[in-house]
Amino acid sequence: METEFELIAKTFQGLENILAKELTDLGANNIQTGRRMVSFTGDKELMYRANFALRTAIRILKPIKHFKAQSADQVYEAVKAIDWTQYLGNNTSFAVDSVVFSPDFRHSKFVAYKVKDAIVDFFREKTGTRPNISVTNPDLRLNIHIADNDCTLSLDSSGESLHRRGYRQESVEAPLNEVLAAGMILMTGWDGECDLIDPMCGSGTILIEAALIARGIAPGVFRKEYAFEKWADFDKEMLDRIYNDESNEREFAHKIYGYDINRNAVEIATHNVKAAGLSKEIEITQQDFRNFTQPTEKSIIITNPPYGERISAPDLLGLYKAIGERLKHQFLDNDAWILSYREECFDEIGLKPSIKIPLYNGSLECEFRKYQIFSGKYKDVRAEGREIKTDEERRQMAEKRRFKMHRDFKKSIDEEDEEDFQFKRRNFNDRDSRPRGGRPFERRSWDDQEKRDSYDRRGGRREGRSSDFGKKPYERERKPYDRERKPFNKNRKYNRYDEED
Repeated sequence: METEFELIAKTFQGLENILAKELTDLGANNIQTGRRMVSFTGDKELMYRANFALRTAIRILKPIKHFKAQSADQVYEAVKAIDWTQYLGNNTSFAVDSVVFSPDFRHSKFVAYKVKDAIVDFFREKTGTRPNISVTNPDLRLNIHIADNDCTLSLDSSGESLHRRGYRQESVEAPLNEVLAAGMILMTGWDGECDLIDPMCGSGTILIEAALIARGIAPGVFRKEYAFEKWADFDKEMLDRIYNDESNEREFAHKIYGYDINRNAVEIATHNVKAAGLSKEIEITQQDFRNFTQPTEKSIIITNPPYGERISAPDLLGLYKAIGERLKHQFLDNDAWILSYREECFDEIGLKPSIKIPLYNGSLECEFRKYQIFSGKYKDVRAEGREIKTDEERRQMAEKRRFKMHRDFKKSIDEEDEEDFQFKRRNFNDRDSRPRGGRPFERRSWDDQEKRDSYDRRGGRREGRSSDFGKKPYERERKPYDRERKPFNKNRKYNRYDEED
């Protein structure tokens, strides 16, 4: 039996418990949740399966050294003391990523440089030559994490973030992250037992992630490669066996429906669904949510409407008021889950949520709220003894480690617009504040996470432009399945290492 070792699964804040449950189901041991991460132990096969099957992980790290440091020089000495011949050779390229939360280290990139220098100097002193640095396609990826003076140096087994499943061909503006979408679905407890509806589906991320969950299809079936495939001890046969394992796949007897008022979004979502091979499970139609009518079958709504931040709406508050009206009159005896950012938007819904779960969408401190829509009065439902909250929902609501009480949501829309107007008017009258061309200076905000998610480093362009429709974000050397046959049939046997023309 292969020896177990320490592993770390990174995720988004708010999804730690969901990821821990996934790891439990996967057979991991010694599971401990932390901030945006879950540590566990397992063997090489579990590490492969974690990359292939986890829906709420963005990266799987294999720690190789824990140490304490209060300066960059101490980091350098600790890293240089490692026997790097176990992991690298003179002809091996590598890259270093760094995450720093410490007053002793002001610049995370400087820490990465010191790690790189330590490795290069180790080989230069030992062999007289040095390995190469490759940012775009290294043979080995390293991650240095520093919290206060606690440092962890790890091998990155994933490479490109695991949220990049591979099925998304195009996207609308500010698409929902795949990991966050999967986490939202798993939080609701939905597992394919009824119809699912996203009335504002955008590029179709929630729809596709829901179909993968309902069918028991691992998100890794679309993946091109993992970083561990370049490791010296890589087991190709083991990964092929994991890839072709269909034991968890199942039939889905219900339907997933997506709607959007924007025709371009409907086209993009349809394109992505076809690329994922899930057209049988998902049906997408152009429709305004104001025209939504009572579904004939038991259903659940999971949706991420505009917040007025990255995506604007002509009448944002009116949209949320319409959401409440449609739910109250056309979604009786069903549950709706809504992710949003502004308190005043939630207020416009006009319904009392049964649970509020804090979640981050990028840098935005959002809430994921559940609304139970009853056909009768609330007190009558309670008198009948029907369950309003599950034990798990009560536990989540009672958690101490939640968002700070009385937190400030985004300023009201009217206040924000007035402030922007006053700011632009002042700067328009100030000649020194005008950029070249004479246009008034405008404030812009684009958080780092969103920038990383929406910027294609390979092609050097942003996704989500309507002019990009029909173009792939990058060319693949090979496809995860043959488009001439169904991707998930019972006889699927595909060697993902065979080269295709």
